[in-house]
Amino acid sequence: MHSKKILITGGNGGIGFETAKALIAQGAEVIIASRASAKTDAALAALGPNARHLPVDLSDLESVRRLADAYLAEYSQLDVLINNAGLFPTKQQLTQQGFEMQFGVNHLSHFLLTQLLIPLMLGQPSARIVTVSSMMHQKGKLDFGSFKAETQYSGQRAYGQSKLANVLFAVELANRLSGTQVTSNVLHPGGVATDIVRDLPWPIRKLLGLIFITPEAGAKTSILLASDPDLNETTGTYFDQCVIKTPSPSAQDRPLRSELWEYSLKAVGLPADTFDASSF
Repeated sequence: MHSKKILITGGNGGIGFETAKALIAQGAEVIIASRASAKTDAALAALGPNARHLPVDLSDLESVRRLADAYLAEYSQLDVLINNAGLFPTKQQLTQQGFEMQFGVNHLSHFLLTQLLIPLMLGQPSARIVTVSSMMHQKGKLDFGSFKAETQYSGQRAYGQSKLANVLFAVELANRLSGTQVTSNVLHPGGVATDIVRDLPWPIRKLLGLIFITPEAGAKTSILLASDPDLNETTGTYFDQCVIKTPSPSAQDRPLRSELWEYSLKAVGLPADTFDASSF
C-alpha cells in the first residue's frame, strides 16, 4: 500500500481506527474524515505522521460537500474510499436536511461523498470503494415513506434499513462502474464492540461487550478489501468476516437497487443523469 491514499469516514475510533492503523503499517497515507474532537486528536497522535484529518459532520450533506471539496483541493489521488462511519440511535433523530438520522448518515452521506469523489478515482490505474454494512441488512426492508421520519420509530428497524441501503448501493455502484478500473464491495465486519452501541442501555452494552469481537478483529474484512491484490477485479460482492457470502434476497432486488439510487440522487441534490455508466 506504499504511496496509496485512503479516505476513511469515522476513522477516529472503532473499526475505522483499526483499519487505518493496519493500512498505515502497510505504507499507506490515511485521511480520516470525522468531526474535529479530542477523540480525533488522540487517534491522529496514535496513528502517526501518515494520518491526516479532514473535518466532516455526516449528518449534514453540506458538510459532506465541503469534505469532498477539501479533499479534491488538497489531493490529486484517491486509491481507496472506505465508507465506514455509522450510528445506531435508539431514539429518532433527524439530519440537517430532515432525513431520519440512520438513513441520512449511514447511507445518504456516503452515497453523496462517493458520487463527488468518483471522478478522481476513475483517474487512477485502479481504485476501490469499500462500504461497511452489517448482517442486520438481512432483516432490513426499505420503507421509502420512513426516510424523512417515522411516526412509530424503531432504532433496530431503521438500522436494518440503512444497512440494506448500504448493500443495495454498493452493488448498484459496482454495476454502474462495470468496465472501469474502480471496484465496489460491501461487508459485514462481525458483531463488533464499538461506540455505535453507545445509546443502548448500560446492561445491554455490557453484555454485547462480552460476546462481540474486538474492533481489531472487526477491521480485518475492511483491510482485506482495501489491500488484498487478489481482489483487484472483485466487485459487487458481499463479504461476511472475510468470506464471500450471498446477501439477503432484498439486497439482490435489481429494481429496488435502481429505485434507491434514483431516490438518493434527488435526496442529495444531484441531477438524475449523474454517473451514467454508459459514459465510461
